[in-house]
Amino acid sequence: MGSRAGSFRTPSNEMRVRQRGPAYTAGMGGKIDLRQMLVKGKHALDPAQVCAVTAIVLAEPRRARRLIELLWDENPGVANRAGDVLERISRAPSDSVDRLLGEFKEPLLGLLPEATPRKLRWNLALIAPRLPLTRLEARRAATALQTYIEDPASLVKTCGITGLAGLARHDPALLPAVLDQLRLFSRSGTAAMRARCRILLKDFERQAGKPNPHPASHIQSKGQTTPYI
Repeated sequence: MGSRAGSFRTPSNEMRVRQRGPAYTAGMGGKIDLRQMLVKGKHALDPAQVCAVTAIVLAEPRRARRLIELLWDENPGVANRAGDVLERISRAPSDSVDRLLGEFKEPLLGLLPEATPRKLRWNLALIAPRLPLTRLEARRAATALQTYIEDPASLVKTCGITGLAGLARHDPALLPAVLDQLRLFSRSGTAAMRARCRILLKDFERQAGKPNPHPASHIQSKGQTTPYI
């Protein structure tokens, strides 16, 4: 959910760059400056060149480090679009992106409660459960995301509750409270929240009827990490 539905992706552009690889991106104008690409946009929520930057980072994962650093950029448009790109590449991350998510885990957890740009917040909410979190870290992230579901922006609320549902898969102790909130917002939230919460509740109900591949005894404790979701 990096951006609103109408501007979510341009698959042809991303596919073309991914297929041609680093040699192609190098030929797109020599030295690539991700910030210069991300600073362009009509307003802070405009995705602008997000798809092109996503394609570049997918083709050259070494650029993910610079991308993550741009989450702290003073320009809210840059931070928003950097978060959008990171959300996209973290859905099915390469090994190098996986390692960087682990390396930047602590700063990203610190950014969760501090982030103010709206689009950055909703993308961070989706990224948080993809980090290699311990139980205590999952609870820390959940505390931050509780403020997201109080945000006046509907999409921030919806991504916040989605992130909380993901964190409950890291720490089963979070599940009862998360289920209560999902039930509440499936009846009384915004239209987007109601729809999303119903989907998440069905997912949890479906999983409850299946053998648990990660029983509680296999969930990691302090100092250890749980698998990505």
